[in-house]
Amino acid sequence: MPGFVGAVQIISIGSSGVFNVGDVFLIHPVASTKTFAGAGSFNTGENLSITNHQSNTNTYDFDAVDQGNYLNL
Repeated sequence: MPGFVGAVQIISIGSSGVFNVGDVFLIHPVASTKTFAGAGSFNTGENLSITNHQSNTNTYDFDAVDQGNYLNL
């Protein structure tokens, strides 16, 4: 059912974001990322004690193609 929309102000939309005004059947944003993080990167909490003397993160991706977003409905 059509409707009337007043003033709209858009400050920012991310790379995989969707903005729609009006009727819509399907909205399907898709995004993929690859995250590399070293030892202790995702630790959360209080009073953490982390010791990493010689730590490195292997970011070499030896495969040619990762799983894509195509056919991801």
